[in-house]
Amino acid sequence: MEQSDAKKIKILFLFVVVLIGFIIFLGTLFYWATIDRRLPKLEHSEVNYALRGNIISADGFKIATSQKLYKAIIDTRNIDPKKFDLFVKLYSLYSGDDPKAVAATLNANVGTTVLSYRIDSKSAKYLQELSRKLYKLGVFKSYEDPKTGVAFLHGLSVLESGEYRLYPSSDSVTPIVGYVKKIEQKNITKSTGVKGIERFYEDRLSSVQDSLVVGARDISNAIILDGNSVSSRRFDGYDVHLSISLKMQKIIESLLDKQQKNLDAKEIIVAVINSETGEFVTLASSNRFNPDSIEKKDYSALNISAIEYIYEPGSVMKPITFALLFKANKLNPYDIVNVYGGSYKIGTKVIKDEHKADKLSVEDVVAYSSNVGTAQVAQKLDAVEFYQGLKDFGFSVRTGVDLPFENPGIIPALNRFNSPIYKATVGYGYGMNATFMQILKAYNVFNNNGRILTPHLVKKMVSPTGQEYFPEKIADPQIIPVAVAKRMQKILIKVVQQGTGTGTKMEGLEIGGKTGTAHIAEDGEYVRVYNSSFFGFVNDKKNKYTIGVLVREAKKRQAYFAAQSAVPVFKGIIEKLVDNGYLTPSSEIQPSYQ
Repeated sequence: MEQSDAKKIKILFLFVVVLIGFIIFLGTLFYWATIDRRLPKLEHSEVNYALRGNIISADGFKIATSQKLYKAIIDTRNIDPKKFDLFVKLYSLYSGDDPKAVAATLNANVGTTVLSYRIDSKSAKYLQELSRKLYKLGVFKSYEDPKTGVAFLHGLSVLESGEYRLYPSSDSVTPIVGYVKKIEQKNITKSTGVKGIERFYEDRLSSVQDSLVVGARDISNAIILDGNSVSSRRFDGYDVHLSISLKMQKIIESLLDKQQKNLDAKEIIVAVINSETGEFVTLASSNRFNPDSIEKKDYSALNISAIEYIYEPGSVMKPITFALLFKANKLNPYDIVNVYGGSYKIGTKVIKDEHKADKLSVEDVVAYSSNVGTAQVAQKLDAVEFYQGLKDFGFSVRTGVDLPFENPGIIPALNRFNSPIYKATVGYGYGMNATFMQILKAYNVFNNNGRILTPHLVKKMVSPTGQEYFPEKIADPQIIPVAVAKRMQKILIKVVQQGTGTGTKMEGLEIGGKTGTAHIAEDGEYVRVYNSSFFGFVNDKKNKYTIGVLVREAKKRQAYFAAQSAVPVFKGIIEKLVDNGYLTPSSEIQPSYQ
């Protein structure tokens, strides 16, 4: 009995030993099957990340472009200690980095280490070539992982880290070109538009497809391109081509910078568009910033005042009012208006003129900018005619210009136009709010035979394969008869020849326009701060341009009057257009306002 029990115990002991050995065997198999053994991969893949498209001026300069960035990675354990100094010297020479900083980074880290995140394409190519040379020089040596017993050799790798948006023209064409912000996509830095053209054309500018190359690798991790390798094509974003010439833009911006300083103005905004196509020759501001390095002081300049800033336009609205009266056949240009010596009372409101007179023709009411005359004739329009007429001219409606965050402005509700006071004040540009772009678009009607068109900055878009795409053509509605547009042209020419805009006259060109000087309201009350403007047109035998100028809050003595601020800027623009071949004065052109 005792022998039988001892035998059973021996058998059980052997079974337990065998079982433990089997468990150890299975555990070992599982361990080696699941750990990262850092075996060298026979196949390697590389992604060539697509770039954001360029913004290009009409004269072929890149206003905004993207540059690839690379990062340099090395496993410090693969650097031969005897050749450490050689690696530091060569890497610093090729990358341009400080040798001391490189050495400090390597000494402070063990294992995979990033030496730099901001390597440009040119330096990346040099460093990739350096990596191959370092392998040949034996700078890198194999390292055996003490945990796994597996040796590996990684060396220096140069990989894409993303893209960087550049603005070679510095602050020129801002704020309309806009700016971008960085976003992370799969550990890669990309850019997305925040303001301006960068934002409006985001869907076109943004990259379409990255390329992927997969194939066998050589000893330096470079892909061997042969029949077994696989690749997909890279598609960058579309290039956006502006109608604006960088040369002309810089000339106008230089003019604005001088005038802003001279007038001590908060901002000066200028636009010139082709009256028949709506293409911008320039859209410029004296308040600009460099998108490459936006600082706190630039924050106020980031917004595009031409479309985002709303204000009471003042007397530049008078031609709109008179055009509506002519369209409704409720006024004749040669009718006589009693202006009561420049003072007139409607209800409890007393309306005054800067230019005192007893009687003026309808044309002269505009030419000499009579508030009294405008207030009286505006009463002839009924509420629907006035309200709908302003909407037809584009007020309280976004212009559709290819820029984001456009403010639609404000006009009184339809029922308000039953009030004589509202008719009077809106008639000469108060009691409503408009943007610079809305007024420019409205004035273009007078130089485009009564048709209203949408201004645009982009001429075309070009795909990575070279296909050209043009902005969708929007219908140009006829909002006033051709005869009314021609009549308003003549009246605006008279403003320049005899009225408040005489400072813009130039021989051999057809020039017309209207001044506007408007109080600015703060906390519901008008203060002694003004916006002054001049909107109009200039034509030669072949070309027709509509021009707008807005001078915001000029502080120089007497400069708040449009004749002393906006008019000289308007004249300066015409001179620059002539100097640069956009206009050609001719003795055959004799402006007529009869």
